[in-house]
Amino acid sequence: MRRIVPLAALVAAGLLTAACGADVADRREPADARPRPAPALDPADPPARPRIVALGDSLTAGYGLLESRAYPALLQERLDAEGYEFEVVNAGVSGDTSAGGLRRLDWALEGDVRVLILALGANDGLRGLSVEEMKANLTAIIRRARARDVVVILAGMEAPPNYGAEYATAFREAFREVAQRERVLFLPFLLDKVAGESGLNQGDGIHPNEQGTGVVAGTIWTVLRPLLDQMAAAS
Repeated sequence: MRRIVPLAALVAAGLLTAACGADVADRREPADARPRPAPALDPADPPARPRIVALGDSLTAGYGLLESRAYPALLQERLDAEGYEFEVVNAGVSGDTSAGGLRRLDWALEGDVRVLILALGANDGLRGLSVEEMKANLTAIIRRARARDVVVILAGMEAPPNYGAEYATAFREAFREVAQRERVLFLPFLLDKVAGESGLNQGDGIHPNEQGTGVVAGTIWTVLRPLLDQMAAAS
C-alpha cells in the first residue's frame, strides 16, 4: 500500500528546494501558529454543526492552492453532497511540526469537535527530528483529544532518505506503533498514490496539486465516511 521507493525519489529530488523555505520543510517554527479566531455568531445564524478538525501542516493547509481546493475543503464538499451535517475545519499551518501542533491543540479543539484528522510529522521527518519526541507529541495530541471524546484518525508520513535507512524505517513505523498502542483509526500514508507521481504534484515535487489533493481527500474519505456512519448509527 505504501509507495516508499517513489517517495524516496521524490524527496531526494525536492529536498534542496524544500529546505530553502518551501513550506513543508520550512525550518522556522511559526511565530504564532494560531489562526485568527472565528467571528462571533449572530443569534440569527443556524445552529453550529459538529466539527471535523484537520490538524496538519502545509499538506493540510493547501500550500500553493486556493483554500477551496485544500483537502479539508474537498472533504466538506463530499459531506455536503452526501447529506452529512458536519463542518470541516482546516487547522493546517505551513511548516508546522508535531510539537507545534501539540502547542495549538487547545485552539483546534474549540467547539463541538467530534473527529480529529491528525496529519502531522512530515516536517519532523524533513528536519531529521527525534522520532521518539514525535511519537510523544502525537500520543499527547491523541490522548488530549480522547479526553474530550474526540475520535482521532492518524495519518502516517514518510521521511526522506538522506538521514539513512534506519531513521526512515523508525519514522515510518512510529505512526503505526502510536496508532496500535492508542487504538486509533490509521491511514498508513497520507500521500498514498500521490507521492512520486509528477502529474499529481506541484513543481516542487512535494506538495500535491489540485488533482493530487483530490486523491488525498479520497484516501481520507475511505476511513472518514464509515466512521461517520458508525457514529450516526450509535446516536
